Amino acid sequence: MIVRIGDINFDRVDYDRDVDVLYLHVGDPSTAVDFDGTPEGHHVRFDKDGNLVGITLLHPKMLLDEDGKITITIPERVEVGHEALDEVLAAA
Repeated sequence: MIVRIGDINFDRVDYDRDVDVLYLHVGDPSTAVDFDGTPEGHHVRFDKDGNLVGITLLHPKMLLDEDGKITITIPERVEVGHEALDEVLAAA
């Protein structure tokens, strides 16, 4: 399954329903060497060249249920709606 956020296609997707955390990766997760927090409380991971290779979304189901969207700053501000994540969240 592929999840597209902004102009990035995440090809590794793992949702932990018990704690409502969604892990998104581009390729092998072990390529991440640095991470940073976003203003919204999510986490982004970068490879050695500074390319975004992963995002950890905290409470995506709750945010979608309450707000109908998730806002992520990666570094531009991106809004993600139900259409991007419903299938992923339901599959877990």
